Amino acid sequence: MEELLSVAEMYRADALTMAGGVPGPVLMEAAGAAVVRAVCERWAPHPTVVLCGPGNNGGDGFVIARLLLEAGWPVRLALLGSRSALRGDAAVAAERWGGPVEAADPFLLQGNPLVIDALFGAGLARPLDGMAKAVVEAMSGRTVVAVDVPSGVHGDSGEVLGAAPQAALTVTFFRRKPGHLLMPGRALCGEVVVADIGIPDSVLDSIEPAAFENGPSLWRRRYPWPRLDSHKYARGHAVVLGGARMTGAARLSARAALRAGAGLVTIASPPESFPIYAAASPSLIVAETADGEAFESLLADPRKNAVLLGPGAGVGPDTRARVLSALSVGKDCVLDADALTSVAESPTELFDRLTGRCVLTPHDGEFARVFPDLAKAGGGKMTRARAAAQRCGAVVLIKGADTVVAAPDGRAVVNANAPADLATAGSGDVLAGMVLGLLAQGMDAFDATCAAVWLHGAAANAVGPGLIAEDLPEALPGVLRRLKAGDL
Repeated sequence: MEELLSVAEMYRADALTMAGGVPGPVLMEAAGAAVVRAVCERWAPHPTVVLCGPGNNGGDGFVIARLLLEAGWPVRLALLGSRSALRGDAAVAAERWGGPVEAADPFLLQGNPLVIDALFGAGLARPLDGMAKAVVEAMSGRTVVAVDVPSGVHGDSGEVLGAAPQAALTVTFFRRKPGHLLMPGRALCGEVVVADIGIPDSVLDSIEPAAFENGPSLWRRRYPWPRLDSHKYARGHAVVLGGARMTGAARLSARAALRAGAGLVTIASPPESFPIYAAASPSLIVAETADGEAFESLLADPRKNAVLLGPGAGVGPDTRARVLSALSVGKDCVLDADALTSVAESPTELFDRLTGRCVLTPHDGEFARVFPDLAKAGGGKMTRARAAAQRCGAVVLIKGADTVVAAPDGRAVVNANAPADLATAGSGDVLAGMVLGLLAQGMDAFDATCAAVWLHGAAANAVGPGLIAEDLPEALPGVLRRLKAGDL
């Protein structure tokens, strides 16, 4: 169930199911029953307020209230808007509710009842205001069960429109939406349960979703495990551009590239930093590159097939020139950190040279420097990543608690396995090195980036609290062992 459906795609899944002979009220009954099952599995009966909105999400709420009442729960139902204004399946559900319908108001939440939030679903079109916002804000401090998404969270972007409650549990249907994984929606959803309500998986053949939660099922079959006849050159020769002062960044990246499986890794070092890099690891090659000409000469070897530029490289024309040199000779490139900032003033020259075998790995600040108009546009992180990938013709990875990877053809994943412990210096350098190591072995750029992001999170989880960046490459062999054995 790794597919993530947009709001429009979920509407289409519903429509295809109904066109296949399943009536809308049957789907609504199944949705309400799924919420009730999840609630009864987690809480004993106690006073509950079901808050219903004016659309189909509210219709689900009427079903939930009726089924909870039948199960012996003390239930009050409140409606935002007029009962006479309900239409379609929601009106049918309201007719089946035999109890009173109160007007939605914050005072109903006094006494700390369990709150079923069935006000607004994932397709909310405008920010909440007035009574709707007041009721949502009154949920603060209460135990909230959200139907589909917490009201106010947009299903496509995870953005909060005006206000949104903190849910303990969110029950959604058939497949999750991007907003369940993208921040801040992810943090507001609490536990997410995906319920089967009778929508057949076959509808996905018509929808052809292009967004997914990242995980091994997406790329495991194409992971570049070494073969019996492999040798170091068959596993790729990666190059990391080393900086003169911030030498730790390149060393972390190079170590990660080795652990990810690159056959050889060379650090291109300024002469003054050569002793530091040479002492880093006996597994690394260190080559002095005093200037741009020396760097180009290093890359002239066709066996050096993938290059990482940026970590600790320094911001300025020298780094920019080396980026353009690496691209000009056709190397697969990972551009991170200082490399991105160095090309930000005139990115068009960069975009003209990028290929689908290249990967950009910005955090939000670096993304805003390279794609300032996209950073200001709405629509959420996945929309920005997809637009950037299409514009530059390369894979774009926007880092964060909800890392997104997008390909120029519109495919995108959201990564959800990364712990908060990764918020430490150098973890991004390790991630860039892992992408480099997989690219050097010939893995497709999108697959390599998705795999690296997930493995990065899995390694962090294996280390746990107290993690520092140096721990991540050393935790990778254990994660890879489990991945290869099929335990992950």
